[in-house]
Amino acid sequence: MITAVVIVHILVCISIVIVVLLQQGKGADIGAVFGGSSQTVFGAGGAGNILTKTTYALATVFFVTSLLLAYASTRRVTSSIFNGRSFPSSPAPVKSAPQERPAAPAGGRAPTPANH
Repeated sequence: MITAVVIVHILVCISIVIVVLLQQGKGADIGAVFGGSSQTVFGAGGAGNILTKTTYALATVFFVTSLLLAYASTRRVTSSIFNGRSFPSSPAPVKSAPQERPAAPAGGRAPTPANH
């Protein structure tokens, strides 16, 4: 189920980007404010066209899928990959070879190499 929600979420994201880029910006009408008679920049936008309604619908689906994914990521994991496996109760003893200590020289001095 989560995979389906992620796929829908990605498709909606791509669709929102495309629909928003297809819309005409309202910044193009700002030049009419200084000397023009256009009141659409600061006035009511009207009912909106099909791209605006599509943007609202896609935004709603985006928020719903975002909430579903956030909820799914906070659920606690109730199982483990170690369920059903048997483990030894105590580890096997490890035998190590005894380490030999070098014998100290009789006179307390280190042996010198023989001259040839």
